[in-house]
Amino acid sequence: MPFKDECGVFGIFQQPEAARQTYLGLYALQHRGQEAAGICTRDGRTLILHKGLGYVADVFSESVLDRLKGDSAIGHTRYSTTGGNVASAAHPFLVQGRFGQVALCHNGNLTNTEQIRAKLIAEGQVFTSPSDSEVILALINRAKADTLEDAVVEALKQAEGAFSLLILAEDLFIAARDSRGFRPLALGKLDDSWMFSSETTAFDLVNAEYQREVMPGEMIVIDAKGLRSRYMLPKEDPRPCVFEHVYFARPDSFVFSRSVMATRREMGRCLARRHPVEADLVVPVPDSGVHAALGYAEASGIPFDFGLVRNHYVGRTFIEPKQSIRSFGVKVKLNPCRELLRGKRVVLVDDSIVRGTTSRKIVQMVRQAGAAEIHLRISSPPTTHSCFYGIDTPTRDQLIAAQKSIQEICEFVGADSLGYLTIGDLENSMQDSGGQGFCYACFTGEYSVPPTEGKG
Repeated sequence: MPFKDECGVFGIFQQPEAARQTYLGLYALQHRGQEAAGICTRDGRTLILHKGLGYVADVFSESVLDRLKGDSAIGHTRYSTTGGNVASAAHPFLVQGRFGQVALCHNGNLTNTEQIRAKLIAEGQVFTSPSDSEVILALINRAKADTLEDAVVEALKQAEGAFSLLILAEDLFIAARDSRGFRPLALGKLDDSWMFSSETTAFDLVNAEYQREVMPGEMIVIDAKGLRSRYMLPKEDPRPCVFEHVYFARPDSFVFSRSVMATRREMGRCLARRHPVEADLVVPVPDSGVHAALGYAEASGIPFDFGLVRNHYVGRTFIEPKQSIRSFGVKVKLNPCRELLRGKRVVLVDDSIVRGTTSRKIVQMVRQAGAAEIHLRISSPPTTHSCFYGIDTPTRDQLIAAQKSIQEICEFVGADSLGYLTIGDLENSMQDSGGQGFCYACFTGEYSVPPTEGKG
């Protein structure tokens, strides 16, 4: 149970019920962010925006969706990476400028936000939020280009880091992805309508057909003349985020043209080969550990079962009892099946360990439920470095694998043994030849776009 999620974007061009389709798309992407949600629609030549803090179903009611008229829309579900959990940082952003009304939503994180912001403030720009997405809009509005399309290109050439973004204007729809392709963005089609989504699972919900990825460095422009593509940025070696497959994406999605479910099962098989152990039961930490645990069970021959049950109805906040209950935060989300675990040697499979405190509580919970042995298996390498490309990771001094050896981590969490995948195992699971296809910076510290701002 590792990093907090990032963000999800969804958009649709020329569909009669654009707001409702976008609402459903965001609902399918709710796992990517639970702090805020927003939708902006185009009604004729006017943009209409509604956004707020909370789950998608909290922010949008029938009456709100009725007010979001129009045949095109963009939407966003958010977990903060920059800007904090404040209403002013919720997406989409909508501005009135030299190109008329322009709305933007963004998944990712720029690494040079503060330098750009300081420069623009010195030139008289006023910002209403701490979000890097508002910085992108300011660059677009100040661009010297004559058209919005060219202004977006001019702005994004100044942006460093990760962005998969959607832009809705009075007569234009734009989707764009950074030249490394850190964050996902897929193109789909429903009848004559084009759609974009962070994950293909959203297409499934609205009966759209997945077409392809938006390629790294590509900008897709849709207007009354149809869809066209251009490559706006210098060509770079793609570095899509491997953690999308380790943890973030839903297992029923195709991300970076790969099945998430298939790669997680292969991670589990590699984990079983790398760290075999005599045991009675393979138990996943739900939900992200499920398919890796299935792969471990397949390769090891050890029976699989759900020894931990997750409460899927825990909201953004919950009221703790006045009398302190040890590990209450974990207990309200997970509960052990004592009859399954009692007296068993358990292989407990999770996707990562970040600070180590949650893993420690889960191991204690399984131990208290009667497990005779607990062998913790992690379907990724040790997380030793922060992410600067759109994932909410702690600073290095808070990452347990950056401070302790594997044996020390094992002792801290209270497991009988601990095993991680190697980078080579992860590359093999992703069918990545020589580590050339994905970003592994959170495991290696090798950043393809050097961070220029501190992690905090």
